[in-house]
Amino acid sequence: MTGKQIKTAALIVAAGRGTRTGSPLAKQYHNIGGASVLKHTLGAFENHDEIDHILTIIHPDDTSHYEDSAAGFAKCLDPVNGGASRQDSVRLGLQALENLNPDFVLIHDAARPFVTSGIISRVIDALGAHQGVIAALPVADTLKRVSDGLITQTCSRENLWRAQTPQGFHFKEIYRAHRAAFKQGISGLTDDASVAEWAGIAVGIVEGSEKNSKITSAEDLNLAEKNMQDNVEYRIGSGFDVHRFEAGDHITLCGVDIPHSHKLKGHSDADVALHALTDAVFGAIADGDIGSHFPPSDEKWAGAASHRFLRFAAERLSLHGGQIQNIDLTIICERPKIGPHREAMRENLGRILDLPVSRISIKATTTEKLGFAGREEGIAAQALANIKIYK
Repeated sequence: MTGKQIKTAALIVAAGRGTRTGSPLAKQYHNIGGASVLKHTLGAFENHDEIDHILTIIHPDDTSHYEDSAAGFAKCLDPVNGGASRQDSVRLGLQALENLNPDFVLIHDAARPFVTSGIISRVIDALGAHQGVIAALPVADTLKRVSDGLITQTCSRENLWRAQTPQGFHFKEIYRAHRAAFKQGISGLTDDASVAEWAGIAVGIVEGSEKNSKITSAEDLNLAEKNMQDNVEYRIGSGFDVHRFEAGDHITLCGVDIPHSHKLKGHSDADVALHALTDAVFGAIADGDIGSHFPPSDEKWAGAASHRFLRFAAERLSLHGGQIQNIDLTIICERPKIGPHREAMRENLGRILDLPVSRISIKATTTEKLGFAGREEGIAAQALANIKIYK
């Protein structure tokens, strides 16, 4: 543990088998919108500024599925194996967080991939006034009590709420409650608010969302896929970069070495094309620029191959739930001639971004001998990245 006190940890419950989907694959690993349910869930907490760490509770048979889902998430700790029930799993997860000793913990179902930043914020904010808080919705439907297929009573829905997750708590209090329930053999409590109530912890309510539903069946998976498609937006990011020439014998563009009378000057390998494209991807998700992520003052990037920067930007896009649809790159120079190397550059970009070459455009133009490029003092590049992202 570092010297910084961990304020809030997220505990993601993903140890269930989810067999009601009719598939041997647990529901949290089914694909919706181009990624697993769990990946979408983890992304919601990864991208929330007030979440410091994420710990996922998994079934031991699902390690490889989890690793695929959590790849690239910086806040994710090593997962822990769950127990025989949800209650056991959460207790084991809290135990694994004991050394971190966060102030707050948010416990969330892996199968609720549509949790919003607003819900997470409301739960955290309310923990300033309560020891426990859950996201919930008031019951809107008329409730009927049934016996042998017949209605025996119409129940009042007044003051009734449907519990969702995340359910947030002061860490020490909910950990104490889970340990006490385990020691006394109290089982069958279906959510963490129930454990808190049993232990005498007052639990507050904040507004959840109808979208924050739990996937339990094959129908739910189909609805989740439709929901993902209905919540797609397209964005365009632009990037521009310039590097001057210096003495050398080749330049590097899109990761391809091209013989030339000079090379490009820069802190890294000065691949002006990849730098422009990297900024285009960052711009599409409003995630700073290449200099903020890879400052030239940091010596570890001296001479670095620029495909590392572009791959990092693509990974950041993926963590935001986005995918590159196509890119359009224009290289501005008098020499060298780009045409003979265009296909090699497109193919290399395809490998870097895992993108079909048919979605990669590379063009070249001159400035008709005008300006620094016309005087052959350097090369400029501008790029556009069109991305699809789930809101």
